[in-house]
Amino acid sequence: MAPGPPALLLGMLLRCCLAWPGPLSAPRVSLSYKELLQTRSVRPFSFAFNTSRYRILQVDQDQERLYLGARDYLVSLDLHNVNREPLIIHWPAPLSHQSECRMAGKGQRGECFNYVRLAEPLNRTHLYVCGTGACQPVCTLVQRGWRSQEYLFRLVPRSLEPGKGRCPYDPQQSNLAVLVNGTLYAGMRVDFMGTDAALFRTMGPRPAIRTEQHDSRWLYDPVFIRAHVIPDSSESSDDKLYFFFREKALEGAVGPAVLARVGRVCLNDDGGQRALVNKWTTFLKARLVCSVVGDDGVETFFDELRDVFLLPTQDEKNPRLYGLFSTLGSVFRGSAVCTYPLSAIRTVFNGPFAHREGHKHQWVPYTGRVPYPRPGACPGGTFTPGLRSTREFPDELVAFVRAHPLMYSPVYPAQRRPLLVRANVPYTFTALAVDLVDAVDGRYEVFFLGTDRGTVQKVLVLPTDPGVLEEVTLEEVEVFKTPAPVTSLWISSKRHQLYVSSDVGLAQLSLHRCGAYGPACADCCLARDPYCAWDGRRCARYRPGATRRVRRQDIRHGDPLRQCRGFNANEQQLVEQVQFGVEGGSVFLECRPRSPHAQARWLLQVKGGGRRPLPQDRILLQTPQGVLLGPVAPSDGGRYQCVGTEKGYRRLLRTLRLHVLPHGLLGGAGPPHPVCESPWARDLDGEWIGTSQGAQNAEGTPSGPEPLGTSPGGLDLHWDWTKTSRRSPPRH
Repeated sequence: MAPGPPALLLGMLLRCCLAWPGPLSAPRVSLSYKELLQTRSVRPFSFAFNTSRYRILQVDQDQERLYLGARDYLVSLDLHNVNREPLIIHWPAPLSHQSECRMAGKGQRGECFNYVRLAEPLNRTHLYVCGTGACQPVCTLVQRGWRSQEYLFRLVPRSLEPGKGRCPYDPQQSNLAVLVNGTLYAGMRVDFMGTDAALFRTMGPRPAIRTEQHDSRWLYDPVFIRAHVIPDSSESSDDKLYFFFREKALEGAVGPAVLARVGRVCLNDDGGQRALVNKWTTFLKARLVCSVVGDDGVETFFDELRDVFLLPTQDEKNPRLYGLFSTLGSVFRGSAVCTYPLSAIRTVFNGPFAHREGHKHQWVPYTGRVPYPRPGACPGGTFTPGLRSTREFPDELVAFVRAHPLMYSPVYPAQRRPLLVRANVPYTFTALAVDLVDAVDGRYEVFFLGTDRGTVQKVLVLPTDPGVLEEVTLEEVEVFKTPAPVTSLWISSKRHQLYVSSDVGLAQLSLHRCGAYGPACADCCLARDPYCAWDGRRCARYRPGATRRVRRQDIRHGDPLRQCRGFNANEQQLVEQVQFGVEGGSVFLECRPRSPHAQARWLLQVKGGGRRPLPQDRILLQTPQGVLLGPVAPSDGGRYQCVGTEKGYRRLLRTLRLHVLPHGLLGGAGPPHPVCESPWARDLDGEWIGTSQGAQNAEGTPSGPEPLGTSPGGLDLHWDWTKTSRRSPPRH
């Protein structure tokens, strides 16, 4: 059995993380909620009245509707515009149920309401919907009409039924559910106290069955994440439900640890005949590993499975599986995304079973005789053509499944490493969606990652050399006015929309904001966004099928020198600005590149037209926003240019004319201190403020600042820097 995660010390964790190739990619574009609204690429939705805990429950691409669950409400939204005539069902728990809930000691965390947590299409005209019902789960039918244009959305009278085994009691508890051909598969805690967790099958023509009760070998305090039906062969009898969860596990040498799992059951499992009656007889599970190995060989595990995304391919038996993981420790904080081929998962389920033996009960691969048919095989499938039902399975097989539900080998990701990692950052990823995008130079996977601080990151992962991945963070946007962890993401490639939910609301977000990268061809090319391309005039959405004479895009290399030849003249013309300084003082030259990946430096133009770098002895402070020069002299006046460089491409970012005023014009007694008496100084809040040399009386003590007006020499010196003027200090 693969060993559990070691108890790593802080130093070992840091060494492992520092060994990850390449620095973390800073977002090329970062937008606050207000800035995002200004792009007109987002539509927020929330109720005007008090409700909370929004969850995207279902997206119906055919009827073009999104079904959103919240506290006491079920909402049907238009996929094109979530604010266009939303259809709302108010479905509160009865007052008697709310009262019983509070009498039972609940309500401190808002449990005594009806939180809608399941909405599955039963047929073309009805949904099957369940809610927590103030700790008394309840389900019902919702009529939605044959077409979305009917605007029909109502509860079906007299269709209420108990929801035990279909919806959790507590809204804080996770659950998964999928309705397949009228049969509901659901994973949750099925009792009021939350001690009995199970994977259930209810409804439909087959008998109701579940996992073995109170057996830690099957499920041990699980948190259910997601479930998908995936065919294993051309035989429909081999179809299986793959479900993903995390649970406590005893494989480690230190004690119970939380591990990520993938489990599966056959859809045509009917339970056993004499043992495991009304229980799964094809239940198997395996560990999902997502880890980073440092240069010193120490392996850091991301064991807390947070989300799973299944990307369909042309081969429906082999979709692409992506898992979002995080760490559990308080010492080290990180997130990772791993991808798993279904072939690797199937190989593990066809491998050795885990078995405990010896006086220490250590885990070893089972080496005894494995019953026939092989445990986990479906009746009537490729390998069991003579069996019609699991009730025909031999007793030996059923007993073996009951004692050995765990596989010995873990499932490792492709290339045995994560696609992307975030370590020692002030956030954790909470939700994941993946889009497959066609670009000029190939097809790319774009990751959308929700965080616990209410933002969404758009990330591209590119192979650069064999065994090396480059992570490109295209943007990070604040999706909600009130920051709240992202609870679910749903993507519509057809409509180029991303739907994001949190406890405070839902947002419809465009997959691209091409204009935010900048007005020039180089900005568009350097961004490396598969959704965007330079069309000859601006950075706009790239449409693979459209016929355009001019399209410039380079995702793999982002080379504007090659792609933007002939379009550089379109770059914005800069206006030379004027800045003043005082002899002996300091001057701040502000220059902030649009991209965080560009390097900026100031150059001083000299006689003859050449340029030279700033003298190092004059640079008092260098920051990402610019440089502080001082003490300056009248000879330092002249033309300064800020040049940005990224991927070998250079551009002029700012040009200014610096005038250094002789100190004598201010009536001062001597040269000021280069920093403390500078006309550019910071206040305690970090703002740049202006100062003036105050006049002195005969005793040499300050007599207060000079009044605003004209100097003795007749030069207009308006030192009120708090007012906006061309001589105002830079703000950043």
